[in-house]
Amino acid sequence: MGWLTRFKAGGIILGFLAVLGMPLFAVMGGASILSWLSSDNPNERFVRHLAANVLDERFAASPILITIPLFTFAGYLMAESKTPVRLVRASSAALGWMPGGLAIVCIAASAFFTTMTGGSGVTIVAVGGFLYPALVKQGYPKDFSLGLVTSAGAIGLLFPPSPLVMIYSVVAQVDMNYSYVATSVPAFGLMLTLAAYAFYVGVKKKVPRAKFEPREVLSAAWDVKWELLAPLLVAFGLLSGLMELEEAAAAAAFYILIVEVYIYRDIVWKDVFRIAKDAISLAGSLIIILAMATAMTNYIIQKGVPQLILDWFINALNVSREHPELEKWKFILALNVFLFVVGMLMDGFSTILVGLPLLLPLAAAFHIHPFHLAVMFLLNMELAYIMPPAGLNLFISSFRFNKPVVKVYRVVIPYVILLHVGLIALIVFPRLSTFSLDKVVGQKRAEAANAKGGARPPTDAWTFECIQMDRSHPHPCSAEDVAKWGPDGTGIHEEQAVAAEGPSETTAAAKPLEVQNMNKDQQDLYAQMMGDSPSPSASAKASAAPSASAAPGGP
Repeated sequence: MGWLTRFKAGGIILGFLAVLGMPLFAVMGGASILSWLSSDNPNERFVRHLAANVLDERFAASPILITIPLFTFAGYLMAESKTPVRLVRASSAALGWMPGGLAIVCIAASAFFTTMTGGSGVTIVAVGGFLYPALVKQGYPKDFSLGLVTSAGAIGLLFPPSPLVMIYSVVAQVDMNYSYVATSVPAFGLMLTLAAYAFYVGVKKKVPRAKFEPREVLSAAWDVKWELLAPLLVAFGLLSGLMELEEAAAAAAFYILIVEVYIYRDIVWKDVFRIAKDAISLAGSLIIILAMATAMTNYIIQKGVPQLILDWFINALNVSREHPELEKWKFILALNVFLFVVGMLMDGFSTILVGLPLLLPLAAAFHIHPFHLAVMFLLNMELAYIMPPAGLNLFISSFRFNKPVVKVYRVVIPYVILLHVGLIALIVFPRLSTFSLDKVVGQKRAEAANAKGGARPPTDAWTFECIQMDRSHPHPCSAEDVAKWGPDGTGIHEEQAVAAEGPSETTAAAKPLEVQNMNKDQQDLYAQMMGDSPSPSASAKASAAPSASAAPGGP
Protein backbone atom coordinates (compact mmCIF):
# COMPACT_ATOMS: atom_id res chain seq x y z
CA MET A 1 0.00 0.00 0.00
CA GLY A 2 3.01 2.27 -0.05
CA TRP A 3 2.34 3.38 -3.62
CA LEU A 4 -1.26 4.26 -2.74
CA THR A 5 -0.17 6.35 0.22
CA ARG A 6 2.32 8.21 -1.95
CA PHE A 7 -0.34 8.99 -4.54
CA LYS A 8 -2.79 10.19 -1.91
CA ALA A 9 -0.06 12.52 -0.70
CA GLY A 10 0.50 13.56 -4.31
CA GLY A 11 -3.19 14.40 -4.64
CA ILE A 12 -3.04 16.62 -1.56
CA ILE A 13 0.03 18.42 -2.92
CA LEU A 14 -1.69 18.83 -6.30
CA GLY A 15 -4.76 20.36 -4.67
CA PHE A 16 -2.57 22.73 -2.67
CA LEU A 17 -0.74 23.84 -5.83
CA ALA A 18 -4.08 24.39 -7.59
CA VAL A 19 -5.18 26.74 -4.81
CA LEU A 20 -1.90 28.64 -5.21
CA GLY A 21 -2.63 29.24 -8.90
CA MET A 22 -1.13 26.26 -10.71
CA PRO A 23 -2.22 26.31 -14.40
CA LEU A 24 -5.48 24.46 -15.02
CA PHE A 25 -4.03 22.12 -17.66
CA ALA A 26 -1.32 21.05 -15.20
CA VAL A 27 -3.90 20.42 -12.48
CA MET A 28 -6.07 18.30 -14.79
CA GLY A 29 -3.10 16.46 -16.28
CA GLY A 30 -1.64 15.75 -12.85
CA ALA A 31 -5.01 14.56 -11.57
CA SER A 32 -5.33 12.22 -14.56
CA ILE A 33 -1.85 10.76 -14.06
CA LEU A 34 -2.42 10.24 -10.33
CA SER A 35 -5.80 8.65 -11.02
CA TRP A 36 -4.41 6.12 -13.49
CA LEU A 37 -1.35 5.32 -11.39
CA SER A 38 -3.43 4.77 -8.25
CA SER A 39 -5.86 2.41 -10.01
CA ASP A 40 -6.82 -0.80 -8.23
CA ASN A 41 -5.93 -2.71 -11.40
CA PRO A 42 -2.14 -3.06 -11.75
CA ASN A 43 -2.51 -3.24 -15.54
CA GLU A 44 -3.85 0.33 -15.55
CA ARG A 45 -0.99 1.89 -13.58
CA PHE A 46 0.71 3.34 -16.65
CA VAL A 47 0.99 6.95 -17.81
CA ARG A 48 0.49 5.77 -21.41
CA HIS A 49 -3.26 5.65 -20.72
CA LEU A 50 -3.18 9.43 -20.58
CA ALA A 51 -1.73 9.79 -24.10
CA ALA A 52 -3.95 7.07 -25.52
CA ASN A 53 -7.08 8.79 -24.30
CA VAL A 54 -6.03 12.22 -25.53
CA LEU A 55 -4.86 11.04 -28.95
CA ASP A 56 -7.75 8.72 -29.79
CA GLU A 57 -10.21 9.58 -32.53
CA ARG A 58 -12.90 11.01 -30.25
CA PHE A 59 -10.63 13.89 -29.26
CA ALA A 60 -7.89 14.08 -31.89
CA ALA A 61 -10.42 13.99 -34.74
CA SER A 62 -12.82 16.41 -33.09
CA PRO A 63 -13.71 19.49 -35.20
CA ILE A 64 -13.36 21.60 -32.06
CA LEU A 65 -9.57 21.38 -32.39
CA ILE A 66 -9.87 23.25 -35.68
CA THR A 67 -12.75 25.59 -34.86
CA ILE A 68 -11.20 26.97 -31.66
CA PRO A 69 -8.08 28.43 -33.41
CA LEU A 70 -10.11 29.69 -36.37
CA PHE A 71 -12.84 31.35 -34.33
CA THR A 72 -10.20 32.72 -31.97
CA PHE A 73 -8.34 34.24 -34.91
CA ALA A 74 -11.56 35.75 -36.30
CA GLY A 75 -12.45 37.16 -32.88
CA TYR A 76 -8.99 38.67 -32.45
CA LEU A 77 -9.17 40.29 -35.91
CA MET A 78 -12.50 41.89 -35.01
CA ALA A 79 -11.25 42.99 -31.61
CA GLU A 80 -8.08 44.57 -33.08
CA SER A 81 -9.97 46.38 -35.85
CA LYS A 82 -12.65 49.02 -35.50
CA THR A 83 -15.39 46.41 -35.45
CA PRO A 84 -16.33 47.17 -31.81
CA VAL A 85 -16.69 50.85 -32.71
CA ARG A 86 -18.92 50.12 -35.70
CA LEU A 87 -20.92 47.55 -33.74
CA VAL A 88 -21.45 49.94 -30.83
CA ARG A 89 -22.61 52.62 -33.24
CA ALA A 90 -25.06 50.28 -34.99
CA SER A 91 -26.44 48.78 -31.78
CA SER A 92 -26.67 52.19 -30.15
CA ALA A 93 -28.58 53.52 -33.14
CA ALA A 94 -30.98 50.56 -33.22
CA LEU A 95 -31.35 49.87 -29.50
CA GLY A 96 -29.60 52.80 -27.84
CA TRP A 97 -32.93 54.38 -26.93
CA MET A 98 -33.65 51.33 -24.75
CA PRO A 99 -31.76 50.64 -21.52
CA GLY A 100 -29.50 47.60 -21.89
CA GLY A 101 -29.62 47.66 -25.69
CA LEU A 102 -26.06 46.52 -26.43
CA ALA A 103 -26.16 43.98 -23.60
CA ILE A 104 -29.28 42.45 -25.15
CA VAL A 105 -27.43 42.28 -28.48
CA CYS A 106 -24.63 40.41 -26.66
CA ILE A 107 -27.12 37.91 -25.23
CA ALA A 108 -28.63 37.17 -28.64
CA ALA A 109 -25.26 36.97 -30.43
CA SER A 110 -23.80 34.67 -27.76
CA ALA A 111 -26.79 32.33 -27.91
CA PHE A 112 -26.48 32.22 -31.71
CA PHE A 113 -22.79 31.28 -31.69
CA THR A 114 -23.27 28.64 -28.99
CA THR A 115 -26.05 27.12 -31.06
CA MET A 116 -23.79 26.89 -34.09
CA THR A 117 -20.69 25.55 -32.36
CA GLY A 118 -22.28 23.34 -29.69
CA GLY A 119 -20.17 24.87 -26.91
CA SER A 120 -20.24 28.20 -25.13
CA GLY A 121 -16.45 28.16 -24.62
CA VAL A 122 -15.91 29.00 -28.29
CA THR A 123 -18.55 31.73 -27.96
CA ILE A 124 -16.60 33.43 -25.17
CA VAL A 125 -13.59 33.62 -27.47
CA ALA A 126 -15.33 34.51 -30.73
CA VAL A 127 -18.16 36.81 -29.57
CA GLY A 128 -16.98 37.97 -26.17
CA GLY A 129 -13.63 38.96 -27.66
CA PHE A 130 -15.10 41.94 -29.47
CA LEU A 131 -18.32 42.58 -27.47
CA TYR A 132 -16.59 42.93 -24.09
CA PRO A 133 -14.63 46.05 -25.11
CA ALA A 134 -17.74 47.35 -26.88
CA LEU A 135 -19.82 47.03 -23.71
CA VAL A 136 -17.17 48.74 -21.61
CA LYS A 137 -16.79 51.51 -24.18
CA GLN A 138 -20.51 52.26 -24.12
CA GLY A 139 -20.47 52.65 -20.34
CA TYR A 140 -21.49 49.30 -18.90
CA PRO A 141 -19.68 48.27 -15.68
CA LYS A 142 -16.66 46.05 -16.34
CA ASP A 143 -17.82 43.37 -13.92
CA PHE A 144 -21.27 43.24 -15.49
CA SER A 145 -19.75 43.06 -18.99
CA LEU A 146 -17.31 40.30 -18.07
CA GLY A 147 -20.01 38.23 -16.41
CA LEU A 148 -22.34 38.73 -19.37
CA VAL A 149 -19.93 37.57 -22.08
CA THR A 150 -18.95 34.59 -19.89
CA SER A 151 -22.51 33.47 -19.19
CA ALA A 152 -24.74 34.66 -22.04
CA GLY A 153 -23.99 31.71 -24.32
CA ALA A 154 -25.46 29.22 -21.83
CA ILE A 155 -28.93 29.24 -23.34
CA GLY A 156 -27.69 28.67 -26.89
CA LEU A 157 -27.57 24.91 -26.34
CA LEU A 158 -31.38 24.82 -26.41
CA PHE A 159 -31.86 26.49 -29.83
CA PRO A 160 -31.79 24.78 -33.23
CA PRO A 161 -29.51 23.58 -34.74
CA SER A 162 -27.60 22.86 -31.51
CA PRO A 163 -25.53 19.67 -31.96
CA LEU A 164 -26.21 18.65 -28.37
CA VAL A 165 -29.97 18.59 -28.97
CA MET A 166 -29.31 16.37 -31.99
CA ILE A 167 -27.25 13.93 -29.92
CA TYR A 168 -29.82 13.92 -27.12
CA SER A 169 -32.57 13.09 -29.63
CA VAL A 170 -30.59 10.18 -31.04
CA VAL A 171 -29.70 8.69 -27.64
CA ALA A 172 -33.19 9.24 -26.16
CA GLN A 173 -34.86 8.02 -29.38
CA VAL A 174 -37.12 11.03 -29.82
CA ASP A 175 -37.89 13.09 -32.91
CA MET A 176 -35.21 15.75 -33.41
CA ASN A 177 -37.57 18.36 -34.90
CA TYR A 178 -39.95 18.12 -31.96
CA SER A 179 -36.99 18.30 -29.59
CA TYR A 180 -36.05 21.67 -31.06
CA VAL A 181 -39.64 22.88 -30.77
CA ALA A 182 -39.78 21.86 -27.10
CA THR A 183 -36.41 23.34 -26.10
CA SER A 184 -36.76 26.63 -28.00
CA VAL A 185 -39.63 27.94 -25.87
CA PRO A 186 -37.77 27.69 -22.53
CA ALA A 187 -34.67 29.10 -24.25
CA PHE A 188 -36.58 32.22 -25.30
CA GLY A 189 -37.88 32.56 -21.75
CA LEU A 190 -34.34 32.41 -20.36
CA MET A 191 -33.20 34.97 -22.94
CA LEU A 192 -35.94 37.33 -21.79
CA THR A 193 -34.85 36.80 -18.18
CA LEU A 194 -31.25 37.83 -18.97
CA ALA A 195 -32.51 40.70 -21.15
CA ALA A 196 -34.62 41.96 -18.24
CA TYR A 197 -31.51 41.94 -16.03
CA ALA A 198 -29.58 43.84 -18.71
CA PHE A 199 -32.43 46.35 -18.89
CA TYR A 200 -32.28 46.76 -15.10
CA VAL A 201 -28.52 47.35 -15.13
CA GLY A 202 -28.86 49.84 -17.95
CA VAL A 203 -31.36 51.84 -15.90
CA LYS A 204 -29.55 51.54 -12.57
CA LYS A 205 -26.09 52.43 -13.94
CA LYS A 206 -27.51 55.14 -16.19
CA VAL A 207 -25.77 53.83 -19.28
CA PRO A 208 -25.95 56.61 -21.89
CA ARG A 209 -29.00 56.38 -24.15
CA ALA A 210 -29.48 57.91 -27.55
CA LYS A 211 -32.52 59.27 -29.33
CA PHE A 212 -33.93 56.95 -31.98
CA GLU A 213 -33.15 58.30 -35.43
CA PRO A 214 -34.04 56.12 -38.43
CA ARG A 215 -31.45 57.75 -40.68
CA GLU A 216 -28.67 57.04 -38.20
CA VAL A 217 -29.87 53.42 -37.90
CA LEU A 218 -29.62 52.91 -41.67
CA SER A 219 -26.25 54.66 -41.88
CA ALA A 220 -24.74 52.68 -38.99
CA ALA A 221 -26.12 49.39 -40.32
CA TRP A 222 -24.63 50.11 -43.74
CA ASP A 223 -21.27 50.89 -42.16
CA VAL A 224 -21.17 47.54 -40.30
CA LYS A 225 -22.82 45.46 -43.02
CA TRP A 226 -19.72 43.44 -43.91
CA GLU A 227 -19.17 42.27 -40.34
CA LEU A 228 -22.85 41.49 -39.86
CA LEU A 229 -22.62 39.11 -42.80
CA ALA A 230 -20.04 36.94 -40.96
CA PRO A 231 -22.52 35.12 -38.66
CA LEU A 232 -24.94 34.83 -41.56
CA LEU A 233 -22.19 33.13 -43.57
CA VAL A 234 -21.67 30.61 -40.77
CA ALA A 235 -25.41 30.03 -40.39
CA PHE A 236 -25.95 29.57 -44.13
CA GLY A 237 -23.05 27.15 -44.46
CA LEU A 238 -24.19 24.98 -41.56
CA LEU A 239 -27.93 25.04 -42.19
CA SER A 240 -27.59 24.41 -45.91
CA GLY A 241 -25.29 21.46 -45.38
CA LEU A 242 -22.63 22.94 -47.65
CA MET A 243 -20.13 23.23 -44.79
CA GLU A 244 -19.15 21.28 -41.73
CA LEU A 245 -18.40 23.16 -38.53
CA GLU A 246 -14.66 23.42 -39.17
CA GLU A 247 -15.25 24.53 -42.77
CA ALA A 248 -17.65 27.21 -41.62
CA ALA A 249 -15.06 28.40 -39.08
CA ALA A 250 -12.39 28.57 -41.80
CA ALA A 251 -14.73 30.46 -44.12
CA ALA A 252 -15.58 32.93 -41.35
CA ALA A 253 -11.90 33.51 -40.48
CA PHE A 254 -10.94 34.01 -44.14
CA TYR A 255 -13.92 36.30 -44.72
CA ILE A 256 -13.09 38.48 -41.69
CA LEU A 257 -9.45 38.66 -42.78
CA ILE A 258 -10.41 39.94 -46.24
CA VAL A 259 -12.95 42.38 -44.84
CA GLU A 260 -10.63 43.92 -42.23
CA VAL A 261 -7.50 44.05 -44.43
CA TYR A 262 -8.88 44.93 -47.87
CA ILE A 263 -12.36 46.45 -47.37
CA TYR A 264 -12.17 48.41 -44.11
CA ARG A 265 -8.35 48.51 -44.12
CA ASP A 266 -8.27 48.70 -40.33
CA ILE A 267 -5.42 46.16 -40.21
CA VAL A 268 -2.23 45.81 -42.23
CA TRP A 269 -0.45 42.52 -42.92
CA LYS A 270 2.21 43.22 -40.33
CA ASP A 271 -0.52 43.35 -37.71
CA VAL A 272 -2.10 40.16 -39.06
CA PHE A 273 0.94 38.07 -38.16
CA ARG A 274 1.06 39.52 -34.65
CA ILE A 275 -2.67 38.94 -34.17
CA ALA A 276 -2.35 35.37 -35.46
CA LYS A 277 0.45 34.69 -32.98
CA ASP A 278 -1.61 35.99 -30.05
CA ALA A 279 -4.70 34.09 -31.20
CA ILE A 280 -2.91 30.78 -31.64
CA SER A 281 -1.21 31.17 -28.25
CA LEU A 282 -4.62 31.48 -26.61
CA ALA A 283 -6.12 28.69 -28.72
CA GLY A 284 -3.21 26.40 -27.82
CA SER A 285 -3.80 27.03 -24.13
CA LEU A 286 -7.49 26.21 -24.52
CA ILE A 287 -6.76 23.01 -26.47
CA ILE A 288 -4.30 21.83 -23.82
CA ILE A 289 -6.98 22.39 -21.17
CA LEU A 290 -9.50 20.41 -23.25
CA ALA A 291 -6.95 17.63 -23.84
CA MET A 292 -6.30 17.21 -20.12
CA ALA A 293 -10.03 17.43 -19.42
CA THR A 294 -10.55 14.63 -21.97
CA ALA A 295 -7.95 12.48 -20.26
CA MET A 296 -9.70 12.99 -16.94
CA THR A 297 -13.09 12.29 -18.53
CA ASN A 298 -11.91 8.96 -19.90
CA TYR A 299 -10.71 7.86 -16.47
CA ILE A 300 -14.08 8.89 -14.98
CA ILE A 301 -15.91 6.84 -17.62
CA GLN A 302 -13.57 3.85 -17.23
CA LYS A 303 -14.24 3.69 -13.50
CA GLY A 304 -18.00 4.10 -13.80
CA VAL A 305 -18.03 7.30 -11.74
CA PRO A 306 -21.33 8.60 -13.23
CA GLN A 307 -23.14 5.40 -12.20
CA LEU A 308 -21.66 5.60 -8.69
CA ILE A 309 -22.72 9.25 -8.36
CA LEU A 310 -26.26 8.49 -9.55
CA ASP A 311 -26.62 5.53 -7.19
CA TRP A 312 -25.35 7.65 -4.30
CA PHE A 313 -27.96 10.35 -4.93
CA ILE A 314 -30.74 7.80 -5.32
CA ASN A 315 -29.78 6.17 -2.01
CA ALA A 316 -29.15 9.47 -0.21
CA LEU A 317 -32.64 10.72 -1.06
CA ASN A 318 -34.16 7.30 -0.31
CA VAL A 319 -35.82 7.18 -3.71
CA SER A 320 -37.99 4.09 -4.11
CA ARG A 321 -38.18 2.77 -7.67
CA GLU A 322 -41.22 0.68 -6.72
CA HIS A 323 -43.51 3.69 -6.14
CA PRO A 324 -42.84 6.03 -9.08
CA GLU A 325 -45.78 8.36 -8.57
CA LEU A 326 -44.98 8.96 -4.89
CA GLU A 327 -41.24 9.36 -5.35
CA LYS A 328 -41.14 11.21 -8.68
CA TRP A 329 -40.08 14.55 -7.24
CA LYS A 330 -37.31 12.97 -5.20
CA PHE A 331 -35.99 11.43 -8.39
CA ILE A 332 -36.18 14.74 -10.28
CA LEU A 333 -34.16 16.39 -7.50
CA ALA A 334 -31.56 13.61 -7.62
CA LEU A 335 -31.54 13.81 -11.41
CA ASN A 336 -30.75 17.53 -11.49
CA VAL A 337 -28.04 17.33 -8.85
CA PHE A 338 -26.50 14.38 -10.68
CA LEU A 339 -26.50 16.24 -14.02
CA PHE A 340 -25.00 19.31 -12.41
CA VAL A 341 -22.16 17.38 -10.75
CA VAL A 342 -21.38 15.25 -13.81
CA GLY A 343 -21.52 18.37 -16.01
CA MET A 344 -18.58 19.80 -14.06
CA LEU A 345 -16.56 16.60 -14.57
CA MET A 346 -17.22 15.89 -18.25
CA ASP A 347 -17.78 17.75 -21.52
CA GLY A 348 -21.29 18.08 -22.94
CA PHE A 349 -21.02 15.36 -25.56
CA SER A 350 -19.59 12.83 -23.09
CA THR A 351 -22.25 13.70 -20.52
CA ILE A 352 -24.99 12.85 -23.00
CA LEU A 353 -23.35 9.72 -24.36
CA VAL A 354 -22.43 8.36 -20.91
CA GLY A 355 -24.94 9.88 -18.48
CA LEU A 356 -28.15 9.76 -20.52
CA PRO A 357 -28.23 5.96 -21.01
CA LEU A 358 -27.90 5.60 -17.23
CA LEU A 359 -30.85 7.89 -16.63
CA LEU A 360 -33.29 6.67 -19.28
CA PRO A 361 -34.45 3.48 -17.47
CA LEU A 362 -35.09 5.43 -14.26
CA ALA A 363 -36.76 8.29 -16.14
CA ALA A 364 -39.02 5.76 -17.86
CA ALA A 365 -39.96 4.18 -14.51
CA PHE A 366 -40.91 7.61 -13.12
CA HIS A 367 -42.79 8.63 -16.31
CA ILE A 368 -40.59 11.67 -17.01
CA HIS A 369 -41.53 13.62 -20.14
CA PRO A 370 -38.76 13.16 -22.77
CA PHE A 371 -38.65 16.84 -23.73
CA HIS A 372 -38.82 18.00 -20.12
CA LEU A 373 -35.81 15.77 -19.51
CA ALA A 374 -34.07 17.34 -22.52
CA VAL A 375 -34.42 20.87 -21.12
CA MET A 376 -33.27 19.86 -17.63
CA PHE A 377 -30.37 17.83 -19.04
CA LEU A 378 -28.97 20.50 -21.36
CA LEU A 379 -29.50 23.47 -19.05
CA ASN A 380 -27.85 21.68 -16.12
CA MET A 381 -24.84 20.91 -18.30
CA GLU A 382 -24.43 24.54 -19.31
CA LEU A 383 -24.91 25.79 -15.76
CA ALA A 384 -22.13 23.45 -14.66
CA TYR A 385 -19.81 25.13 -17.19
CA ILE A 386 -20.23 28.55 -15.54
CA MET A 387 -20.54 27.42 -11.92
CA PRO A 388 -17.62 28.22 -9.58
CA PRO A 389 -15.20 26.76 -8.81
CA ALA A 390 -14.81 24.07 -11.50
CA GLY A 391 -16.78 25.48 -14.45
CA LEU A 392 -14.60 25.18 -17.57
CA ASN A 393 -15.92 28.40 -19.13
CA LEU A 394 -14.69 30.37 -16.14
CA PHE A 395 -11.12 29.38 -16.95
CA ILE A 396 -11.61 30.08 -20.66
CA SER A 397 -12.89 33.56 -19.83
CA SER A 398 -9.98 34.10 -17.43
CA PHE A 399 -7.53 33.20 -20.22
CA ARG A 400 -9.27 35.25 -22.89
CA PHE A 401 -9.61 38.49 -20.94
CA ASN A 402 -6.51 38.08 -18.77
CA LYS A 403 -8.47 38.29 -15.53
CA PRO A 404 -7.89 36.35 -12.29
CA VAL A 405 -10.19 33.36 -12.22
CA VAL A 406 -11.38 34.36 -8.73
CA LYS A 407 -12.65 37.61 -10.22
CA VAL A 408 -14.53 35.66 -12.89
CA TYR A 409 -16.08 33.56 -10.10
CA ARG A 410 -17.49 36.71 -8.56
CA VAL A 411 -18.87 38.40 -11.67
CA VAL A 412 -20.83 35.36 -12.93
CA ILE A 413 -22.77 34.87 -9.68
CA PRO A 414 -25.77 37.05 -10.74
CA TYR A 415 -26.12 35.10 -13.98
CA VAL A 416 -25.78 31.75 -12.20
CA ILE A 417 -28.58 32.79 -9.85
CA LEU A 418 -30.84 33.94 -12.71
CA LEU A 419 -30.32 30.77 -14.72
CA HIS A 420 -30.89 28.62 -11.63
CA VAL A 421 -34.16 30.45 -11.00
CA GLY A 422 -35.14 29.69 -14.59
CA LEU A 423 -34.12 26.03 -14.18
CA ILE A 424 -36.15 25.70 -10.97
CA ALA A 425 -39.19 27.18 -12.72
CA LEU A 426 -38.78 24.67 -15.56
CA ILE A 427 -38.47 21.81 -13.06
CA VAL A 428 -41.49 22.80 -10.97
CA PHE A 429 -43.66 23.61 -14.00
CA PRO A 430 -42.94 20.92 -16.62
CA ARG A 431 -45.62 22.39 -18.87
CA LEU A 432 -43.23 25.22 -19.73
CA SER A 433 -41.20 22.61 -21.62
CA THR A 434 -44.05 20.58 -23.08
CA PHE A 435 -47.04 22.80 -23.89
CA SER A 436 -45.69 23.61 -27.36
CA LEU A 437 -46.32 19.98 -28.36
CA ASP A 438 -49.91 19.77 -27.07
CA LYS A 439 -51.31 20.11 -30.59
CA VAL A 440 -49.17 17.25 -31.87
CA VAL A 441 -50.16 15.01 -28.96
CA GLY A 442 -53.81 15.89 -29.52
CA GLN A 443 -53.54 14.90 -33.17
CA LYS A 444 -51.93 11.58 -32.29
CA ARG A 445 -54.72 10.82 -29.81
CA ALA A 446 -57.40 11.80 -32.31
CA GLU A 447 -55.88 9.50 -34.93
CA ALA A 448 -55.93 6.60 -32.46
CA ALA A 449 -59.51 7.32 -31.36
CA ASN A 450 -60.78 7.50 -34.96
CA ALA A 451 -58.80 4.55 -36.29
CA LYS A 452 -60.52 2.18 -38.71
CA GLY A 453 -61.96 -0.80 -36.93
CA GLY A 454 -62.44 1.06 -33.68
CA ALA A 455 -60.36 2.98 -31.18
CA ARG A 456 -56.86 1.72 -30.53
CA PRO A 457 -54.31 2.63 -27.83
CA PRO A 458 -52.72 6.06 -28.55
CA THR A 459 -49.21 4.63 -28.58
CA ASP A 460 -47.80 7.42 -30.76
CA ALA A 461 -49.00 9.99 -28.22
CA TRP A 462 -47.38 8.06 -25.38
CA THR A 463 -43.95 8.43 -27.02
CA PHE A 464 -44.41 12.20 -26.63
CA GLU A 465 -45.67 12.06 -23.05
CA CYS A 466 -43.05 9.97 -21.24
CA ILE A 467 -39.75 8.20 -21.82
CA GLN A 468 -40.25 4.82 -23.51
CA MET A 469 -37.55 2.17 -23.20
CA ASP A 470 -39.09 0.16 -26.03
CA ARG A 471 -40.57 2.49 -28.63
CA SER A 472 -41.97 -0.46 -30.58
CA HIS A 473 -44.21 -1.27 -27.57
CA PRO A 474 -44.98 2.04 -25.81
CA HIS A 475 -46.61 1.97 -22.38
CA PRO A 476 -49.20 4.48 -21.10
CA CYS A 477 -47.98 7.45 -19.07
CA SER A 478 -51.00 8.65 -17.12
CA ALA A 479 -53.22 6.91 -14.58
CA GLU A 480 -56.21 7.48 -16.87
CA ASP A 481 -54.55 5.68 -19.77
CA VAL A 482 -53.39 2.86 -17.49
CA ALA A 483 -56.98 2.41 -16.28
CA LYS A 484 -58.27 2.40 -19.86
CA TRP A 485 -55.60 0.44 -21.70
CA GLY A 486 -53.87 -1.57 -19.00
CA PRO A 487 -50.36 -1.11 -17.58
CA ASP A 488 -48.69 -2.39 -20.74
CA GLY A 489 -51.03 -0.61 -23.15
CA THR A 490 -52.49 -3.77 -24.67
CA GLY A 491 -56.04 -3.15 -23.49
CA ILE A 492 -56.11 -6.05 -20.99
CA HIS A 493 -58.33 -5.64 -17.95
CA GLU A 494 -59.17 -7.90 -15.04
CA GLU A 495 -62.73 -8.43 -16.26
CA GLN A 496 -61.31 -9.95 -19.43
CA ALA A 497 -59.62 -12.76 -17.52
CA VAL A 498 -60.88 -16.26 -18.16
CA ALA A 499 -62.76 -17.55 -15.17
CA ALA A 500 -63.21 -21.19 -16.07
CA GLU A 501 -60.14 -23.34 -15.50
CA GLY A 502 -58.00 -20.35 -16.28
CA PRO A 503 -55.51 -18.44 -14.25
CA SER A 504 -56.63 -16.10 -11.55
CA GLU A 505 -57.78 -12.60 -12.40
CA THR A 506 -54.54 -11.16 -11.12
CA THR A 507 -52.47 -13.52 -13.26
CA ALA A 508 -54.59 -12.86 -16.36
CA ALA A 509 -54.34 -9.12 -15.96
CA ALA A 510 -50.60 -9.40 -15.75
CA LYS A 511 -50.25 -11.53 -18.91
CA PRO A 512 -49.94 -10.10 -22.39
CA LEU A 513 -52.96 -10.33 -24.69
CA GLU A 514 -51.25 -12.80 -27.02
CA VAL A 515 -50.75 -15.19 -24.08
CA GLN A 516 -54.41 -14.98 -23.08
CA ASN A 517 -55.38 -15.97 -26.62
CA MET A 518 -53.41 -19.25 -26.33
CA ASN A 519 -55.20 -22.54 -25.65
CA LYS A 520 -54.96 -24.10 -22.20
CA ASP A 521 -52.01 -26.41 -22.93
CA GLN A 522 -50.07 -23.55 -24.52
CA GLN A 523 -50.70 -21.39 -21.47
CA ASP A 524 -49.44 -24.14 -19.17
CA LEU A 525 -46.28 -24.48 -21.25
CA TYR A 526 -45.82 -20.69 -21.14
CA ALA A 527 -46.24 -20.75 -17.34
CA GLN A 528 -43.58 -23.45 -16.98
CA MET A 529 -41.16 -21.52 -19.22
CA MET A 530 -41.68 -18.38 -17.13
CA GLY A 531 -41.15 -20.31 -13.89
CA ASP A 532 -44.79 -20.06 -12.79
CA SER A 533 -46.84 -22.89 -11.34
CA PRO A 534 -49.23 -24.54 -13.82
CA SER A 535 -52.94 -24.11 -13.35
CA PRO A 536 -54.91 -26.55 -11.12
CA SER A 537 -56.27 -28.35 -14.15
CA ALA A 538 -52.78 -28.82 -15.50
CA SER A 539 -51.68 -30.27 -12.16
CA ALA A 540 -54.59 -32.66 -12.27
CA LYS A 541 -53.67 -33.74 -15.76
CA ALA A 542 -50.08 -34.18 -14.71
CA SER A 543 -51.04 -36.38 -11.74
CA ALA A 544 -53.47 -38.37 -13.84
CA ALA A 545 -50.99 -39.06 -16.57
CA PRO A 546 -48.77 -41.47 -14.57
CA SER A 547 -51.84 -43.40 -13.36
CA ALA A 548 -53.07 -43.82 -16.90
CA SER A 549 -49.69 -44.98 -18.08
CA ALA A 550 -49.28 -47.31 -15.13
CA ALA A 551 -52.68 -49.02 -15.52
CA PRO A 552 -51.80 -51.23 -18.46
CA GLY A 553 -48.78 -52.52 -16.67
CA GLY A 554 -50.62 -53.19 -13.40
CA PRO A 555 -51.73 -56.49 -12.05
